[in-house]
Amino acid sequence: MERNESRSLYNFFFIIFMDQQKSSTGKDSVRNRKKGESTAVQRFLPIAEIKKDTVILKNGGMRAVLAVGSMNFNLKSDDEQQAIILSYQQFLNTLAFPIQIVVRSTKLNVDAYVQDLTARASKQKNPLLQEQTLDYAHYIEKLVDVSDIMQKRFYVIIPVDPPGIQNVSFMSKLFGWLSPSDSREKALARNRQFDEKSATLRDRVNLVKTGLANVGCPSERLSTQELIDLFYHVYNPKTADSQKLPGMHDMKVKEYLL
Repeated sequence: MERNESRSLYNFFFIIFMDQQKSSTGKDSVRNRKKGESTAVQRFLPIAEIKKDTVILKNGGMRAVLAVGSMNFNLKSDDEQQAIILSYQQFLNTLAFPIQIVVRSTKLNVDAYVQDLTARASKQKNPLLQEQTLDYAHYIEKLVDVSDIMQKRFYVIIPVDPPGIQNVSFMSKLFGWLSPSDSREKALARNRQFDEKSATLRDRVNLVKTGLANVGCPSERLSTQELIDLFYHVYNPKTADSQKLPGMHDMKVKEYLL
């Protein structure tokens, strides 16, 4: 498990953008072009690795991602709304570091639900119930397509950045994000500093989770596999619906030795 979690995201994004590693057939020029495309994609990604529930950036920064539950604020009474606002204000005042709140809207995917209904229909012994179950599954599928129903997911990103990064000018940060570079030396430095930064990041995660719980929004830190799935869907929204990403144990990737 430890070895799998330490795999470089270079390998992971090679799977994403090259439809996993397949045996190449055709002319050398085609193979070289595909290799160049994957290299270009990797060069512009700020992420170096994902391991131990943590996103590691090429500049040495680390990120934890919390999936946050939602509430229907409008259904609360006036007193409850005021208490929630006050709790949220107190939560923000306790933070001594920046956080990022992300609301991600995606089209509702009911494929798994429809497949489950179809499987249940096939087990129905009553022909009428079987027909009604299949009709309901077809109705749900068409409803989502026609209505374009969206679902929202809420995330809080918690950072730990290397010292001195706050003093970097805006233009330097901008060009650094546009073309993030990586090297063997940077990878070794990230590996040496990982344990120390992980402890700081863990403390920040616990602080944010406690503050969100006081507001009434439960949260959970995304695991390594969940982070990989998240980035896979972010960078491949169309492909992710038809081609599911295998688990870490099933990924056929090469190990980069430092």
